[in-house]
Amino acid sequence: MLAEQDGLDTYTISANDNEVTITANTPNALTRGAYDYLRNGTHSIISWSGNHINFPEKLPKYEKTVRSPFKYRYYMNSVTHGYTTPYWDWNRWEKEIDWMAMHGMNMPLIAGAHEAILLRTFKRLGLTEEEALDYFSGPAHFPWNRMGNIGGWDGPPPISFFDKQITLTHKMLDRLNELKMQPIVHAFAGFVPEAIQRLYPNEELRELGWGGFDKKVHILSPKSDLFTKIGKLFIEEWEIEFGKGKFYLADSFNEMDVPLSDNPEIAKQELADYGEIVYKPIAEANPDAVWVMQGWTFPYHRDKEGKLFWTPERLQAMMSKIPDDKLLILDMANEYNAIHWKIDYSWDMYKGFFGKQWIYSFIPNMGGKVPLNGVLDFYARAPKEALDYNNKGNLAGFGFAPEGIENNEIIYELLSDWGWRDTPIDLDTWIERYCLARYGAYPNEINEAYNLLRKSALGTFTDHPRFKYQFRPGTGRATVHKSENFEKAVKLFLEASSQLGENQLYRADAIELGAQLMGLKIDKLLMTAEKDSDSKKVFETYQTAIDLMHILDKVLVSHPNHKLGDWVELARGFGDTEEEKLYYESNAKRLNTTWGGGVNEYAARTWNGLIGDYYAQRWQLWLDAKRQENEFDMLQWEEDWITSAWENNPATFDDPIKKIQEILFPEE
Repeated sequence: MLAEQDGLDTYTISANDNEVTITANTPNALTRGAYDYLRNGTHSIISWSGNHINFPEKLPKYEKTVRSPFKYRYYMNSVTHGYTTPYWDWNRWEKEIDWMAMHGMNMPLIAGAHEAILLRTFKRLGLTEEEALDYFSGPAHFPWNRMGNIGGWDGPPPISFFDKQITLTHKMLDRLNELKMQPIVHAFAGFVPEAIQRLYPNEELRELGWGGFDKKVHILSPKSDLFTKIGKLFIEEWEIEFGKGKFYLADSFNEMDVPLSDNPEIAKQELADYGEIVYKPIAEANPDAVWVMQGWTFPYHRDKEGKLFWTPERLQAMMSKIPDDKLLILDMANEYNAIHWKIDYSWDMYKGFFGKQWIYSFIPNMGGKVPLNGVLDFYARAPKEALDYNNKGNLAGFGFAPEGIENNEIIYELLSDWGWRDTPIDLDTWIERYCLARYGAYPNEINEAYNLLRKSALGTFTDHPRFKYQFRPGTGRATVHKSENFEKAVKLFLEASSQLGENQLYRADAIELGAQLMGLKIDKLLMTAEKDSDSKKVFETYQTAIDLMHILDKVLVSHPNHKLGDWVELARGFGDTEEEKLYYESNAKRLNTTWGGGVNEYAARTWNGLIGDYYAQRWQLWLDAKRQENEFDMLQWEEDWITSAWENNPATFDDPIKKIQEILFPEE
């Protein structure tokens, strides 16, 4: 291992005479160094869709020393643990931690056993198990339960789930500690079961609402001694079970109005009190701990006139009583500021976050949606602006916070490189090396395809790219990128199958690109049917679209990730009885479909099983009822589908890429 250099991770690679030596000052730098040589030296890659490992008989020469400009390289989002990881077992988590290590990420935000520890805390206060359990949602909805958006929705899970959380979290933390990573875990943010008033009848509870849910969430007053007591008990319980932590995440007002006085000066004092009361129990239980705060809500939260709730004055007031080195802000959504909202960057608007530590980050994905989306050229250069900012203050890290992963893999590969550099990325060179590592070759068709993708799907940013077929009939708007350049890119990419067809990662990407264009073809049919006045022709067009949904569903069986079957299997794995297995399956399916409240159709996964058995079936039943002039109780059908055991029928095509070409480019 190398000696420490100003606290920043460093590695050196020396490859000569068929021998590779990698030295580093931390385990994370060591694993990143190994991956640097694998990807850039031998044209290998480790990805969610599979690995392409290429060890030539004579190892290439390679000399390189790299020092990260960032102390922390942050990864994940609170809601990744709803949209992707809620039912992961240790086998899947072990693979993900390996992915983090090889990509040089050293600060993952993990969900851990937050609910299990919170349950113990509530019971220590004197709540009955039943009263405490009433607070918890279903596991797939836990992230929003943690942030106080919802309470009790689709829950609680069986009591055995909490013990399984504990066991799994021990394994995760043991591995993260071995790699000297700095996990962020959740702390107490002030939300309590309503039954707390049985024990503390004079306690002031404030109501918060979110997402169209009727049931309100209850938060303690910032002046409450109970807030401090529960927060301290939680940290104590966590550290009794798992040992001393350092980074504790607590968000009390994610996308929600803060109950404040109408008097601006009193309101600023109340905000300062809220900040102090969240931090105080963390500090009392562990003086070395750092409070971590998600920064998404600061630029996002506006009133009906578009006026920011979190003005610089308000945010500074909320942070005013926290020592600079005891608060870490996750500035999560730089592409939203620049491309979607078209406002100043948060780090500029909030003066480098007033001397506190902060991490520059992106949210490249909402809800785990699959379509290619995001401006690759922006991701290749944007972090340089923050690094060069004169008033950047205590910029401590870089990262990415996708709501769902196992999609848009090129973006995450690119962003992971940004954790180890301080200059913009030359995309022409980078994409060539990426393709050599991923596909083993870089034929002209692939080169041209990526050039066109940079002008189309990977050159545009859509907040929520969803297909029309994923919405209930008669509702929803198609927002997935469509253009002539994208269609040309898909055609060229598929043409490379004659050369690259044996490479599993090429096949995965070809299926994904083809599925996206097939989805656009389905949407075009649905929109054509909506506008047609000839009822016979309307029915025929709708049926053609539905039939194509089933073909798309069958094509996706051959993709390594995009399958409902994997999601359901992981969820059912937490059950010990058939009743429990069905509960977990239903909770997992609910998140990806009706969700709850007004959040319906949010995740919009392009998945085998979900397309054929949910989206296509819903359209078919609706169309059949329309033909026969009958009523179709769509909401009841959805609920029945969610709460019934799903049967996986994974039949596919012998050559899915050829089938895609036949559907999309029949004249070829």
